[in-house]
Amino acid sequence: MRIAVVGSGFMGRTHAQAMRDLPGVELAGIVHRGEFDQTLRDPTIDAVDLCIPTDLHVRAAIDALRAAKHVLVEKPMALDAASCDRMIAEAALANRVLMVAHTLRFLPAYTSLERVLATEHVRAASFLRRCAEPDWAPWLLDPVHSGGGVFDLLVHDVDIALHLFGPPCAISATGSGNLISAALHYPDGLAVDISGGWFHAGFPFSMEYTVATDEATYHYDLQSGEQRYPGGPPAADASDPYAAELSYFAECIRDQKSPDRCPPRESAEAVRLMLALIDARRQNGEKLAWKSE
Repeated sequence: MRIAVVGSGFMGRTHAQAMRDLPGVELAGIVHRGEFDQTLRDPTIDAVDLCIPTDLHVRAAIDALRAAKHVLVEKPMALDAASCDRMIAEAALANRVLMVAHTLRFLPAYTSLERVLATEHVRAASFLRRCAEPDWAPWLLDPVHSGGGVFDLLVHDVDIALHLFGPPCAISATGSGNLISAALHYPDGLAVDISGGWFHAGFPFSMEYTVATDEATYHYDLQSGEQRYPGGPPAADASDPYAAELSYFAECIRDQKSPDRCPPRESAEAVRLMLALIDARRQNGEKLAWKSE
């Protein structure tokens, strides 16, 4: 199977490196956007991995699907829910795999959490993600291209919260600019807090979660390396999440199956909810009803 990475920035290089040692997968090259049409005409290329600015996702994905290529696209899926719906519809028409590269679904610290929560009742949960304003990709700083810092960064945690807990019945949020403190509210009283964003230059990247159930509290902090689970942290897993997601994408293509570990419909819902949380900040913490599509 030959996969072309489209985009030569940080994420494109990361995906290309992760792809090099995957069994049964050949990196067909790192393609610049000016070479994209030629790539789509190449019958030896089975799939494209879109690591390009978010505002270009929908057009590139649709063009690739119409050219009978399978598509892996970086998160966020698109800048709006309607564009996500168009991508999903085109994938169905083309009978091709469409998957969004939500890396947390393949990161050991989060897959461990998913396993333990499958048999426990959650009482409270919080997710935190912060970093300095990015200086490695100028397009990220322009909301027209990226959707802004909160949208681009926190969609990771909104996606994993939807995956673990399902859609909320209400939402609330405070903050402004590239910062947010939000909550997803559930009928049983559970509130999932999601906060973070872009800070000043030099601020270190951090992500963490704390989840309390009826039985225990689970905590993970990337910066300190702490992973606190009852009886000790899960067995160490040094697998590369980028390689894991690419391997799974290739598996879905080979087996002609939908990507159930990362369904595009859930990725679209994460975009819709992330945009709703950003909009909810204007109500300064007021709880607003939310209905899943």
